[in-house]
Amino acid sequence: MRITRVLSTTLLALGLAAAPAAADSTPSASPSEDGSAPTTAGTSFRTATEVDQGRTATASGSAGDYLYWSFPADAGQRPTVTAKVKLPEEHAGQTWQVDVYDGLRRRQACQYGAQTRTAAPGTASLELACVLRTVRAWSEPWADDPLPGTYYVRLTALGLKTADLGLPVGAELRVGSKDIGGAAAVDGSLAEPLVPGIAVKSSAEDEDENADDSSASAVLSSIEPDDGWSSGWWTDRWVWTGIGGVLAALAGIGGYALTRGPGRPRQVPPGA
Repeated sequence: MRITRVLSTTLLALGLAAAPAAADSTPSASPSEDGSAPTTAGTSFRTATEVDQGRTATASGSAGDYLYWSFPADAGQRPTVTAKVKLPEEHAGQTWQVDVYDGLRRRQACQYGAQTRTAAPGTASLELACVLRTVRAWSEPWADDPLPGTYYVRLTALGLKTADLGLPVGAELRVGSKDIGGAAAVDGSLAEPLVPGIAVKSSAEDEDENADDSSASAVLSSIEPDDGWSSGWWTDRWVWTGIGGVLAALAGIGGYALTRGPGRPRQVPPGA
C-alpha cells in the first residue's frame, strides 16, 4: 500500500508539471494586427513583400503576374499558407497555384491543402491553401526538409488564355502556424537561420567584431519570430524524458520490493 501511495503521489505531481508543456503544443496565437498589413506584393524572390505570421496581406495585380511574399518560420512550427484570389467579373476559366519555397529557394511540398484550383468562367473568387511539413531545427545536407528561416510564397495563374492576360485581379494572403512541440525536436540546430543577408552579416562580424560599418553587415530580411530565432529550445520533450526516467526508477524500486520477500523471521536465529 505504501508503494501504491508513493506512485500515485509521484504521478500526480508529474502530471501537474507536464500541464504547461502540453499547452505549448497548441496552435500559436496570432500576433496583434495593430500595425498596417502589406498592400503590395513583389514580382520576384528578391523583391518579395515581407509579411508576419498572423497578418493578412493584400495586393492588386494583373492576370499573368507573379506575386511574391515572404514570411519567417522557426523550428517546431508547421506553417499554413492560405490565399484568396478575386477574379474579374468576366473571364474564361483560370487555374491558379500557390507555391512555397524555403530560404534556399527549394520548393517545399504541401502535406495537404488545395494548392492548385481552377475557377469556372464567371467565378468571383477562389481560395488556395498549403500546409507545409514541420520546420526542423537541423537536417542532412542532402535532404530537403524545411529549415528555420525565410519562406517565400509565389501566387500565379497557369496556362492563361490570351483574352484573360492583363485582367485586373486582387489577392489576399495569410500565414499561420501550429507549434508542434517536442514531437518535432531533433538533436542539432543550424548555426544561423536561412534568411537573406545572413551570410554577409556573419562574414563581416568574423572580420571585425567591433566594426561600425552597418552597410557591410546589413541584413536584407527584417522579419523574424516574435521571440527570436530558435526561441523554443524548451519543449515538452524534456518533461516527458524526465517522466520516463522517474517512472523507470519507481518501477525498479517496486520490482525490488515485490521480489525480495518478507525476509528472515525475527524468531529464527541467523545461523539456522
